[in-house]
Amino acid sequence: MPLPLAGLSAIVTGAGRGLGRAEALELARLGAAVVVNDYGQPGRDGSGAASAGPAEQVAAEIRAAGGTAVPHTGDVSDFAQAGELVESAITAFGKLDILVNNAGILRDRMVFSMTEDEWDSVIRVHLKGHFNTTRFAAAHWRQRAKAAAGGAVYGRIVNTSSEAFLAGSAGQPNYAAAKGGIVGLTTSTALALAKYGVTANVICPRARTRMTEDVFAGLRKPDEGLDPLAPEHVAPLVGYLASPAAAGVNGQLLVVHGGMVAVLERPRVQAKFDSKQEAFTYDELDALLTPHYADRPPGETFAAAEVLGLRRK
Repeated sequence: MPLPLAGLSAIVTGAGRGLGRAEALELARLGAAVVVNDYGQPGRDGSGAASAGPAEQVAAEIRAAGGTAVPHTGDVSDFAQAGELVESAITAFGKLDILVNNAGILRDRMVFSMTEDEWDSVIRVHLKGHFNTTRFAAAHWRQRAKAAAGGAVYGRIVNTSSEAFLAGSAGQPNYAAAKGGIVGLTTSTALALAKYGVTANVICPRARTRMTEDVFAGLRKPDEGLDPLAPEHVAPLVGYLASPAAAGVNGQLLVVHGGMVAVLERPRVQAKFDSKQEAFTYDELDALLTPHYADRPPGETFAAAEVLGLRRK
């Protein structure tokens, strides 16, 4: 029986460590040829000199297991380098079929203390980085679709958001905003590319990585068995979303961790108020909305994560 991703090629960004590494290994295990992208900076805040080491190490690991992989060390937040990344997959494998966006950095600070650079750098790597690679991959698929007799090609995008966007994260306004933007980018892309045979979905993973070492510092790994927070719990979902079996999954947001996958709905109307006049007045809104929110804890968000019990610990 052929492997589900046999004959397909993939790019995984931020694949030198953590989630990206686990995802690259999983795609290769399922049969895909993989471009392992990682800029290789040692600091999770994007500090330190770039290095080819992490990407080369994971590519070598894939090849040692019998798979096909090439490293790429470009910076996805740079528009031109993201284009070169997509072109490298086309050059190496003849085409690109799967794009997994995972690269990111953290520069945490409360909103009243955050600097402009701390805001810009996180938005640039996460949100702009996702856009850059998506833009060039989408152009590749559109061009191929126009040349194809049936007008459709095989294309899969899996983007990475976070529960920080869902439930809020007080010390991460830049990160939460970037991750919310990625959801919007994904749903827009899903609508735009569906006619070409391309799907785009987004995951909110919870895993123990260099990025989350502070978040899960109080939750130690079990002495035996697989860590519930291991990136290996997330990778199979990425493999599935990248596969032909997921052709009917498009524009979806899925939360995944510890052997659990939750499919989230789009926000729904919780309550609706109609003015008895031509337009609302302040007094009328006060009479309607103030009682509605009276029993809610201060600062409670609208997030579906509250209902699912998925708030970041």
